[in-house]
Amino acid sequence: MRRLAQPNVVTASAIAAALTAAVSIPRMLLWAKRPLPLWYVEATIFLGGFILWAFVFGWHTEYTRRPLFTLKIKPAIFAGATLAGILAALVLHFFLDPSLRITTPEDYPADFAHWVASTLFALAFTELFLLFAPFAWSMRLFRHEQIALWLTVAFNVFLLILKTRASPKPFPHTLFIDLLALRIVMGYFNVWFYLRGGIFLAWWLGFLIEARHLLGIL
Repeated sequence: MRRLAQPNVVTASAIAAALTAAVSIPRMLLWAKRPLPLWYVEATIFLGGFILWAFVFGWHTEYTRRPLFTLKIKPAIFAGATLAGILAALVLHFFLDPSLRITTPEDYPADFAHWVASTLFALAFTELFLLFAPFAWSMRLFRHEQIALWLTVAFNVFLLILKTRASPKPFPHTLFIDLLALRIVMGYFNVWFYLRGGIFLAWWLGFLIEARHLLGIL
């Protein structure tokens, strides 16, 4: 735990949390049913982001011995991530999104401005919460990549179950099973590519999946 208090970790976490909060502002401004003032939501994102980024900067490289930021990604790894992102986007767009738009319409941007806002938030905070931080925490706890990988996938599955149960509209069983299967498969590949290409490759993969919304906007 002492690594989290090291000056370089604290500084990097504070800068990353501030950037995360700043990038999240458009999403918060366009949140029609936001129950709290903007300053309160942004402060919460900053404080939560600071803790989550501290996990990442403090534990990822220490326990994986892999760089967090990789500029020289192997072409084969980049091509594989691109293909995985496009395939996932197409599966969602053609097979799952039509049903999900009815069940959870608030998850889908209405226009280009909303898409930009939601994509920035997804890359800046959602991936931190669903991928970077839980994997770093799992690595710190078990110090084994495969265990940390599957714990991260399990965390994503757990959140999916919570979301479906909290939905005001019941999820059809077949839709839930399809979502569950896709969440497990993509959760595995998200971590796999993240370990081999770092944060930039994970963001690229996430961007490709979010870009599917443009097919129904532009």
